[in-house]
Amino acid sequence: MLVSGIQSHPLEVTVVGCNKLKDTEWISRQDPYVCLEYSSTKFRTRTCTDGGKNPTFQEKFVFSLIEGLREISIVVWNSNTLTHDDFIGNGKVQLQKVLSQGYDDSAWTLQTKTGRYAGEVRLILHYANAIHAAKASAPLVPPYVAPQFPLYSAPPPTSAASYPPPASAAYPPPATAYPSSPSYPAHPPSPYPPQPVAYPPPPSAYPPSPLPSAYAPASYPPSSPYYPPGHFYPGPYPPPLYKG
Repeated sequence: MLVSGIQSHPLEVTVVGCNKLKDTEWISRQDPYVCLEYSSTKFRTRTCTDGGKNPTFQEKFVFSLIEGLREISIVVWNSNTLTHDDFIGNGKVQLQKVLSQGYDDSAWTLQTKTGRYAGEVRLILHYANAIHAAKASAPLVPPYVAPQFPLYSAPPPTSAASYPPPASAAYPPPATAYPSSPSYPAHPPSPYPPQPVAYPPPPSAYPPSPLPSAYAPASYPPSSPYYPPGHFYPGPYPPPLYKG
């Protein structure tokens, strides 16, 4: 992503430290430091005494960006007291990521003069104007406007004429799987003519005459052909009364 409009904007660079540096000392530990160069602007970290291969710096510098210049040169040296400083390695820091995203925390590889691996340096880059540039370049989205519906002063008519008639059925009624059973009358017709209605006879003013009986009427009290238990009495029962 090509970012434009960076002229004179500030870029913060923090030198965190170095890892696995090439060792230029034979007897004692080396004392590394880092140099940064961006166009004509140059910065130098403090010397990490006895830092050896993994020195730590934690120093921040601010560069003024230049339109069209997208990299920073870095060089790591070993500080000497009596002789010239020893060259450890150099490299290039690319700025495309920090200029587009606003932040970059990466380790950058160092090489010797012959192109061999000489360790790495870790930098934290921060560009605050990247967020403002992203907001300025973002397309404006029009706000959502809800559709407006007309308001009615009276409720809609409820008569059937105001609504279209319902559509006829699009499909015929489904055929039944079984034939419908025939209907039967509630009661089967009788083969005989109806009987005439019998009416009760008119009431009579006299009681009905008794029916003739085949047997003679019994006398009262009835005579018993049996004798009571006890004494044997051959005569008629009951025996006649005697007056004494």
